[in-house]
Amino acid sequence: MELRAGSIRRVIGWSAAVTLGAGALAYAVAHGGRPAEARAERERKIALLLVNHGSRSEAWRKGLLGLEDDVRGPVLKGDRVRGVKTAFMEYTEPSIATRLKDLDHEGFSDVLVVPIFLTVSPHSFDDIPTIVGKKENPRSVELLKMERIERYTPRAQVHIAPLLDFTDLLRKNVLRRARALSRDASNEGLVLIAYGDETYEKEWDRLLDSVGAHVKEELGITEQAHGWCGHIAHYDPSHTTRAIQRVLEKKRRAVVVPVLVAYDEMFQVKIIGDGVAAVPNARDRVAYKPDAILPDPNVEAWVVQTTREHVDRIVGGAAATPGRP
Repeated sequence: MELRAGSIRRVIGWSAAVTLGAGALAYAVAHGGRPAEARAERERKIALLLVNHGSRSEAWRKGLLGLEDDVRGPVLKGDRVRGVKTAFMEYTEPSIATRLKDLDHEGFSDVLVVPIFLTVSPHSFDDIPTIVGKKENPRSVELLKMERIERYTPRAQVHIAPLLDFTDLLRKNVLRRARALSRDASNEGLVLIAYGDETYEKEWDRLLDSVGAHVKEELGITEQAHGWCGHIAHYDPSHTTRAIQRVLEKKRRAVVVPVLVAYDEMFQVKIIGDGVAAVPNARDRVAYKPDAILPDPNVEAWVVQTTREHVDRIVGGAAATPGRP
């Protein structure tokens, strides 16, 4: 039996369509999703940008770059995220604007910003969204100009993850560090020293009260106080001294833990350290180690998990709106 040329073309076309459709389905199955989601994933080029406050301290910057190194492997596994970078909001390069320009140059379609901040502050709520073009806050715009922080709206779509809920992580982190310093919990008090923030002081108070209550319960310590070392305290060591003295009025010894993301000589050594040294008989009555929250495997795990969850949303959103650039 002979087939006409038109019939042959239809058969070949149908066969090719089946083959292509099967290939798309196989790709989707291999990637654990529907064909539209698999196509969206192929079309996106997603980067993770870890954003932190920034510091003039090289040691501080190394701590945050160390976090990038620690999460890079798990985040890049599976090829859903194609790049991992760190940006400093102020004081040093690479800035947020610099990194976004780099990512635009490298052809990324989406940038997931994960802020590494302890709790809510004007930086996380206003400044970062304003820098990346997601928000127009007049006060932030003016302050950024004064501080010579560049704003840049990238071609890539920016997605900002919620702040890390440090409450549970801090409980575990501070407990571990306080336990290492404690000798006789029943005769000790806990002192937490953090950066603080004037605008969100109540939120900072609640955070440290919650962390302190957990440490007291686990260690058997009955007294607690906290103080500030940042701009809210005018970087004055006496705020640390006074917080320690409040505990020493009732206890023989104070266990002092710095609640700071990374190590910075100015804070852990000069401000907090000088505040400790000003306490009478500090050598016998104060236990203090100038360390920081990082490195901490729990923080690394949170970054990896948060990235995976938001990449799912980015890809899912792209599949739902295929016309989006």
